[in-house]
Amino acid sequence: MSVILIQDEGERGILKAPLFRFFVIPLSKDGGPLFRQIYLGLRQAILQGTLRPGERLPSTRELAAQLGVSRTVILVAFDQLLAEGFVEGRAGSGTYAASALEKARPKPSQGSARLRLSRFGTTVEALGSKAHAIQRKKTIPYDFSHGGSDIQRFPFETWRRIMMRRLQRGSLREFDYGPAAGSVALREAIAEHLRRSRAMACDASQIIIVNGSQQALDLASRVLLERGDCVAIEDPQYQGARQAFQAAGAKLHRLPVDFDGLNPAKLPRRARIASVTPTHQFPTGALLPLARRLALLEWAKRADAIVIEDDYDGEFHYEGLPLESLQALDTDGRVIYVGSFSRTIFPALRLGYLIVPKSIVPAFTSAKRLCDRHTATIEQETLAEFIAIGAYGRHLRRLRRENAIRRRTLLDAIQECLGQRVQVVGDRSGAHISIWPSKTMLSEETILARAAAMGVGIYGVSRFFIKPPKRVGLLLGYSRLKEHEIREGIRRLSEIL
Repeated sequence: MSVILIQDEGERGILKAPLFRFFVIPLSKDGGPLFRQIYLGLRQAILQGTLRPGERLPSTRELAAQLGVSRTVILVAFDQLLAEGFVEGRAGSGTYAASALEKARPKPSQGSARLRLSRFGTTVEALGSKAHAIQRKKTIPYDFSHGGSDIQRFPFETWRRIMMRRLQRGSLREFDYGPAAGSVALREAIAEHLRRSRAMACDASQIIIVNGSQQALDLASRVLLERGDCVAIEDPQYQGARQAFQAAGAKLHRLPVDFDGLNPAKLPRRARIASVTPTHQFPTGALLPLARRLALLEWAKRADAIVIEDDYDGEFHYEGLPLESLQALDTDGRVIYVGSFSRTIFPALRLGYLIVPKSIVPAFTSAKRLCDRHTATIEQETLAEFIAIGAYGRHLRRLRRENAIRRRTLLDAIQECLGQRVQVVGDRSGAHISIWPSKTMLSEETILARAAAMGVGIYGVSRFFIKPPKRVGLLLGYSRLKEHEIREGIRRLSEIL
């Protein structure tokens, strides 16, 4: 800290001695360049009125002596203040706080102004205050968390090698602005992967690269919805989807979910969008049967609606042949498919994609351009090569094998420790299941608290419902746990249930 003394010209005390005022400029080794710290300190003093308009600043020599720095540092700071109009120089007289700031400086207020928000801003502010975020204050030894991948198993060395090669040998074009819809190489790689692994009917021109599935849902709500439009949404459901539609001003029509997913008989007569997770309903894990898939597509045609298919973990399937996606079954161009790499690579990558009907590709591409111009290019090109050389396919096969082992371990542990006391849903695909205790006098909140006290992290499903369920449901992810951790976690949970 350095104290700056300023003589009050024209003001003297009883003994006719000069009076001084002072203000502080905090200087530190970690605060950046010294001239910048001094510039900011003087600038703040001028804006706050400590240095009054027209008041003379100490000379550069005086200031350098008071602060214990080189006079050159002070000169650089003064030059910056002069260039920005905070001070003015007077030939042969010195440097003064700019007189013009006297009228321009805002009057002090008792508190910060309450700025008016748009309807969108008001809505998202309210949604943010109601968001349910689970934050663990300490590490839980047996944490059945969901929503991520086994990051420890990811081949980071291969990823780093590809990215470094791109950075070192990439053309200058790769460091310029890219296409709004995404890297052509990545879109082609995704289209080829989906044709091979999921039998999906799409080409690269229909794919738009986004910053994760949440941006995909936000873009869809902006492009497709007018305020007041009806959106049919599963109950329970992924909160990010619900909040994106609410922020757009949509009216939500809840579709109750049973152990076979949504019931098409509950669909409204008219709606603009139906948002669904058919491959592994979130959070229950239910798998939507083929008959219900076809009924949903028939409803969309009859209601002139669009179906948003969020296939957040469709790469994981364990029993029988995987059902065709809605996008692959769609013959009328009414399905928008949302895919993500957060569950298969790592969430921090923030790469996802949309497959949209050809007729609305231009609208979504323009919306993406207005949103953030384009997604980071180097990461896209790295992922494109990662897929093209087969590294992604090998990584997926390894994840599927290991998840299948973890799943089997989890189901065996539940059968052994909990038996008929719980009903298991969602074990045929994905990387989490839900369990529903048959009889319990405990509330969901009590179960979660007691489990945490025993070192077990489990998650309730009630926060994902619009209409809270009468039964207690628990969410158990298993993609990041070792087999012995799964067995011990379930053993401890059985003591509570």
